[in-house]
Amino acid sequence: MCAALLVWLTGPVLADDWPMWGGTPDRNMTSTEVGLPTAWDIGAGTSVKWAVALGSSSYGNPVVADGKIFVGTNNDVPRDPAVDGDRGIVMAFRESDGAFLWQMVHDKLATGEENDWPYQGVCSSPTVVGDRLYYVSNQGEVVALDTEGFLDGEDDGTVTDEALATDSAADVVWRYDMIGELGVFPHNMTSSAPSVHGDLVIVNTSNGTNEEGYVMAPEAPDLIALNRVTGGLVWQAAPVGEWLLHGQWSSPAVAEIDGVTQVVIGQGDGWVRGYRVEDGTLLWEFDTNPIEAEWPATRNNVIATPVVWNNRVYVANGQDPENGEGEGRLHAIDATLRGDISETGGVWQFDEIRRSLTTVAIADGLLYVADFSGYVRCLDAGTGEELWVHDTFAAIWGSPLVADGKVYLGDEDGDVVVLRAGHELEVLAENSLGSPMYGAPIAANGVLYINTVTELWALAVE
Repeated sequence: MCAALLVWLTGPVLADDWPMWGGTPDRNMTSTEVGLPTAWDIGAGTSVKWAVALGSSSYGNPVVADGKIFVGTNNDVPRDPAVDGDRGIVMAFRESDGAFLWQMVHDKLATGEENDWPYQGVCSSPTVVGDRLYYVSNQGEVVALDTEGFLDGEDDGTVTDEALATDSAADVVWRYDMIGELGVFPHNMTSSAPSVHGDLVIVNTSNGTNEEGYVMAPEAPDLIALNRVTGGLVWQAAPVGEWLLHGQWSSPAVAEIDGVTQVVIGQGDGWVRGYRVEDGTLLWEFDTNPIEAEWPATRNNVIATPVVWNNRVYVANGQDPENGEGEGRLHAIDATLRGDISETGGVWQFDEIRRSLTTVAIADGLLYVADFSGYVRCLDAGTGEELWVHDTFAAIWGSPLVADGKVYLGDEDGDVVVLRAGHELEVLAENSLGSPMYGAPIAANGVLYINTVTELWALAVE
């Protein structure tokens, strides 16, 4: 592997693209982009570079790489009249003008809504490395696509039987069926954003319970690593077993911590764990709940994706939004320790937060986090001291982005609040995008990208 690619996979991204959830493998939702818009008006077209229709349900956020944008959605606004009905879709657009390039189509699982909730589509945020795009489908597969589709006139990889090998179709390089190969039982959906390190693609399997709360596949792995060239299984980890509470929708972070490269993920029993990236060996684990907590009243699982910063792991716990609001916890964890570090590894914890789905953003020593009840907070990342709190008066599923000295955050009412990043609370603007937002804003190449459930917006200073 060339040195430049190795740096890309293990360290900060030096280009202006945003090729994965969080921008970089440590998942910290910050960007060095400047000159981004503070306010816009979609009715008047002010600061709107372009907008394109998605389906009717889009949960992940887009990624930007090599002049293209990729995003998961459903098929409620068909791009191909030959593809109808409820499907999972990944769409590719041209970055410069939003022109549609191609799409990948997935049928719904025959097992039904327990494993593949109706009209939810592809919920995974893809990861792009070179000319390969990796994601998990609504069918419980890990999929590798050629970012060019069939527009390059080639059929890449071991899969050569694509049903729609047209210019507007996806070129599948390989796929790995986690349900068929590993017996995984997804709860409602499979939604991990893959992390890529070297020759490994690492994903949360989304193994969960059935609707009655029974763990259908306790022996199935919770975390796996595949060879990113061939799609072959390299290692698997299955620590949760019968302790699964509900579902598993966190995504793995990868970072070097005190000289050891770790995979860090929140899991379905409410614990956060760190694994050695090469072979999946468990290094440490931390219970984010008090020992007396009981499911579902007071014990939470971890849906948020952890962020690694200065050898610490930052993560909030919470529950599926269908379980409503409730008390949560935000933790800073010392990831240099080993074993069960629940008693010794907590650098600090913050108990005022409500249940959260949010990946945090840390910039200039300040941590920004939102909860499902609609509060966004700024804390000192070193001490956990709260500096300010802002109430958006709407449920928040997505994560904040810190960029250009501002904090961007969308909510379920279709509004985006823009706050000044810093020690003092200052609301700079409140903008509408017209539809709920369940993902996170991203910034790439001077443009702010936000997808609502129905549209993808490119916003830029005029």
